[in-house]
Amino acid sequence: MTDDTRTPGKSGGPRRRDEIFAACLGLLAEHGYDLLTIEGVAQRANVNKTTIYRWWPSKSELLRDALLNSGLLAFDLPDTGSLAGDLAALGSRVQDLLADEHKRAVVESALVGAVRHPAMRDLVSSFLEDRLGRHQPIFVRAVARGELAAAFDPSLLVDALAGALWLRILVRRRDVTDGFAQEIVTLLMNGATDGT
Repeated sequence: MTDDTRTPGKSGGPRRRDEIFAACLGLLAEHGYDLLTIEGVAQRANVNKTTIYRWWPSKSELLRDALLNSGLLAFDLPDTGSLAGDLAALGSRVQDLLADEHKRAVVESALVGAVRHPAMRDLVSSFLEDRLGRHQPIFVRAVARGELAAAFDPSLLVDALAGALWLRILVRRRDVTDGFAQEIVTLLMNGATDGT
């Protein structure tokens, strides 16, 4: 292990920070929240643990920054010209993300940890709020096009779409077709019946 004193966090050392984040998320995926330790992250990232503690006093704070800022779970925001198109594209991106074994393991470990630990529950809630904020342009455009009322809560659509994908992939362990996200969006936009 090196005795690296370069700043990994907020004010510099982006390469070192990214290595620490990768180590943190890798250990989360492999061992879950319970067995994730600052010491283990330090060893995997080849830094002194005091370097990590200088910027992240607890594993939950480190994990929060890793989830929010590593880019591992990030994807480009779609702009297809319609709310239904944007939601279907968003769902496809989530589906692709969960198709990646490592990313799926990170998501699974985070969700399992959230059920068992208040700190992890708060962390996952912060992550989801951050993602909802990043998706906000989709709904701002939809309101401007007259597709949604300004007072509509977009978290209802996001939760329903992501929840359907997470349940199918993570809980039921079933494959999803390329058109699955579109089917869910059609259901959300039109309801379960055709109105007849």
